[in-house]
Amino acid sequence: MKLTNYYDPNFSSDKHLDIGCGYKIKNPYNSSNLYGVDIHSNKENLIKNYKKANLILDKIPFPDSFFSSVSAYDFIEHIPRQQFINEEMQYPFSNLMNEIYRVLKPNGLFFASTPVYPHPDTFVDPTHVNYITDSTHHYFISDKNNNILGMHYGFKGSFKEKKVLRIRPNLMEREYRNKFAMYFEWYKRKFRGRFSHLIWELEAIKM
Repeated sequence: MKLTNYYDPNFSSDKHLDIGCGYKIKNPYNSSNLYGVDIHSNKENLIKNYKKANLILDKIPFPDSFFSSVSAYDFIEHIPRQQFINEEMQYPFSNLMNEIYRVLKPNGLFFASTPVYPHPDTFVDPTHVNYITDSTHHYFISDKNNNILGMHYGFKGSFKEKKVLRIRPNLMEREYRNKFAMYFEWYKRKFRGRFSHLIWELEAIKM
């Protein structure tokens, strides 16, 4: 038995995109059509439906409303929140969230797993420049008055929070004897402060 309730079990994805995919595309929603994007150029012959892009600077190289789901495992922490590009202040993280929103279909899901502040995993990698907290996602979701904090930094989309949860990634794949053993391990780590990552499951709200 695995702790699978990190993902919406009732969601069906016909096309899934994994950004920052590395050499293996993650598939949290068991989609039959998988696509990947990464910065490296030597993977086109190794991964089907792979495209190269530097998502700090580039758009996601797929059409609007193309995917039912998008995932980002250990990726968004590498995207700067602000950066001078061509002598102008830009907001790469907000721009990436715009791109994720653009390529998602209405009610499509964005799943992210990232180190969470103040766990040491947030800081140990020198390429981590975007420190994610339990509240960072609030900049990309609508409040009760349809206001979005991220609009002040260039975000133009709208997400709805489905799930935001602290986890430890190895718990996602571990096999357990039964539900009691599974949830006992989850709560034990929760109260010991050993959850290194935060997951987002956000739904794209489009007219």
